[in-house]
Amino acid sequence: MEWQDYLAELKRISPLSPQRERELWIAYKEQGDRAARSLLIRSYQPLVFRCARPFASMDGVMDVVQEGTVGLIEAAESYDHCRGVAFSLFAVHRIRGRMMDWLAAEAKRGELLTDFLADDGDLRGWEAIPDVGEGIPEQLEKAELHSRLQTAVNRLPEKERRVISSLYLEEETAGEVAETMAMSVGSIYRLQKKGIQRIRGMLSRFMAK
Repeated sequence: MEWQDYLAELKRISPLSPQRERELWIAYKEQGDRAARSLLIRSYQPLVFRCARPFASMDGVMDVVQEGTVGLIEAAESYDHCRGVAFSLFAVHRIRGRMMDWLAAEAKRGELLTDFLADDGDLRGWEAIPDVGEGIPEQLEKAELHSRLQTAVNRLPEKERRVISSLYLEEETAGEVAETMAMSVGSIYRLQKKGIQRIRGMLSRFMAK
């Protein structure tokens, strides 16, 4: 598979909801469901992509992706879904480690682009490799925040959840939401305010880290 084909494949991957992901981890870890395992690994392939993206200009970038995928599989097999640690944060170290090992081996064989080599011939640290856009930690933090935000929205009372989802996810106007829910615009704004306050409370612990 070529890099462009890989990117096209990634576009067909839909993110898992927190509830669906929990169900899949239980099915895989507690029931030995191999189909659940495969779906989890496929769903987290974008994490491999984000780790491999700094090397997109390399001829061997798909080898980097392959090594990252092996790291992803190893992480899935050793992950403890009961510990409350986000899988993305757990897996990224194994993914990067696999990639770094491969790159280091290529460097020693003289088959790695010289842009990634230090003066002494060793592979430069990950922080020295140019990235595109945000760094991996920042991207992971955003992904984790998005996951927690979705969980918080799902926990809102029904009317508040409908208002927040309509205004922010479906980008409807307050007037449109009021008409759909047969309520006044003022009531929609009050529900919006209450929903936001609840979400802030639920996210405060995460944001304080």
